[in-house]
Amino acid sequence: MRYAFADCLLDTGTLSLSRAGQEVAVEPQVFDLLCLLLHHADRVVTRDEIIAEVWGGRIVSDSAISARIAAARKAVGDDGKHQAVIRTVARRGLQWVAPLVLEATSAAADPAPPFPPEEQRIRYTLTANGQSIAYAVTGTGSPLFHLGHPNSHLEGDWRSPTERTGFDRFSAHHRLLRYDAVGFGMSDRRLDTIDFDVYAEDALRVADAAGFDRFAISSESGGVHIALRMAARYPDRIARAVIAGGYVEGRNQRSAQTPPQTFHHLIAEGWETADVFSAAFLLPYFPEGPLEAVQDLAANVRLSASSETMVRLRDALDSISNLALLPQVRCPTLIVHARHDSVHPLTEAMKLASGIPDSELLVLESANHCPLPGNPHYDRYMTSVLAFLAQG
Repeated sequence: MRYAFADCLLDTGTLSLSRAGQEVAVEPQVFDLLCLLLHHADRVVTRDEIIAEVWGGRIVSDSAISARIAAARKAVGDDGKHQAVIRTVARRGLQWVAPLVLEATSAAADPAPPFPPEEQRIRYTLTANGQSIAYAVTGTGSPLFHLGHPNSHLEGDWRSPTERTGFDRFSAHHRLLRYDAVGFGMSDRRLDTIDFDVYAEDALRVADAAGFDRFAISSESGGVHIALRMAARYPDRIARAVIAGGYVEGRNQRSAQTPPQTFHHLIAEGWETADVFSAAFLLPYFPEGPLEAVQDLAANVRLSASSETMVRLRDALDSISNLALLPQVRCPTLIVHARHDSVHPLTEAMKLASGIPDSELLVLESANHCPLPGNPHYDRYMTSVLAFLAQG
């Protein structure tokens, strides 16, 4: 459905907003808020409804809600003083007041919510030592195993506007498999040791349980360590690989000097008490934001594991080296990295590209460790990755 109002056009099919003929970049939660108000333009939308739709019912601060409302008003050329498009109804909520013209994009068009109505159904399989691993499959098309990053949470990520944007893009073209590693998310939280060789074996068991025979894999940040092991050790199973924000050697391996333990302190001091600590942990990774996307990730990442497990993961990531694995990776590999990444520098991506025989490097002019929805480089990232995966 296309909604025309003032000098704006909002299209729920393409998830786009334009004003005076120029596309307006809007972050996922802001777009969701606009859609919610448009879908109920005949009445006042309450604060509880906004929280339920935009934040999935999670606890959220008044300042975060106010920030999204202000951003929504700015996106459509409105402001809090004149309120020509979005009116605040004191102690009740918000109401859309601008005149609307609705245009169906096709006979089957439906003013649906921003995300498709597909349900995520979580299943379980077992590791070699009998621990349970949670996984989920969505979408249709060629198989893609999204390894993501180790500290995932299937349900929390699915409800996250930031994470869900990417899942929906992938699921539109692929049968998408996601999982939680042992120690994290909805899998068995008992964790004896963090061993990426074992994690690769566990991931292959998940692929078997999901019926994935030969498939592509994608990874982000620390998920590269599982992806490299799968590609190197199971070449008959892995068709293509995508590595975003990956690195060959952990921070302890890259320098003779021990790096500052800032991340350890943030995790140990406040991981399980407030999102502000996990947001502070993530900001060095995503200095360009958008801020609401970082806050969304922060709320989710705290669900994924205990502070003790996160400290152990941090130690494992800082100490790892994958140099010996690189020549063994034979599948076509796309490496995506930000030129100004301050956590894992571009030189690490160059090591990956020079060490993996059939690989190519895409450099984004960004400082974010991995692309986030709402960032100017996100669409180029997704388009490039989907085009690469479509080749095989």
